[in-house]
Amino acid sequence: MTRSVRTRSRRSVQVAALGAAALLALSACSSSDDSSSAKSGASRSGSGTKVSGDITVFAAASLKESFTTLGKDFEKAHPGTKVTFSFGGSDSLAASITGGAPADVFASASPKTMKVVTDAKDNADAPATFVRNQLEIATLPGNPDKVASLKDLTDKDLKVVLCDKTVPCGAAAEKALTASKLKLTPVSYEEDVKSALNKVVLKEADAAVVYRTDVRAAGDKVEGVEFPESADAINAYPITLLKESKNTETAKAFIALVRSAEGQKVLTAAGFLQP
Repeated sequence: MTRSVRTRSRRSVQVAALGAAALLALSACSSSDDSSSAKSGASRSGSGTKVSGDITVFAAASLKESFTTLGKDFEKAHPGTKVTFSFGGSDSLAASITGGAPADVFASASPKTMKVVTDAKDNADAPATFVRNQLEIATLPGNPDKVASLKDLTDKDLKVVLCDKTVPCGAAAEKALTASKLKLTPVSYEEDVKSALNKVVLKEADAAVVYRTDVRAAGDKVEGVEFPESADAINAYPITLLKESKNTETAKAFIALVRSAEGQKVLTAAGFLQP
């Protein structure tokens, strides 16, 4: 091989080596950029807009424990955000929204109460069902009155509490009683499911018809009794973004969490049924 050929050969090897080095550097840079993008994307919504700021969520009282947990998870995943909840009877929350109360998200315990909001065109998106819930009888710990069925609640010696008929849990209880052809005269009608349950917790009532999620949340303060008629009165829970939301991207991100596999895991652990 001549000297000029050997020189050209060495130069070719050098050029190839330099090209490989440049390619590796570019690849490393791209990998670094991807990693950086992934990290920054963790605090962004699906639309690519940064998730930040405060939102207010109006939610049915039966969602209190689950949504409180999801709110904390959301704030942890999105530093700089804050989720404020207003829990109560779905009917009163719907009335507040149509009356102009500021809120970003509404999660109702029934399609009927959600319809109050949609009829007023106060929703920004079509409501989506995210869970369902079933009724259960809450009795005093140990079930001293031996309540075993819905019919047992008609005993005149028992002090029984129901949710008001305008509240989803009350409407569901009424539906179950009507289907069973049973008449029940409660000692009181309560404004939401937590208030009904609390009557038993405080021993001001012997039993209450509430959601099984509330029985589970109460722990050993009450005892739950299932009844077959509850299968005919299962409530679907819809959630929607509200038209007057001041922070739509963060509100949408919270709704996405509620409907995600992670959100469903928290909700089903609390006793909710999948949609």
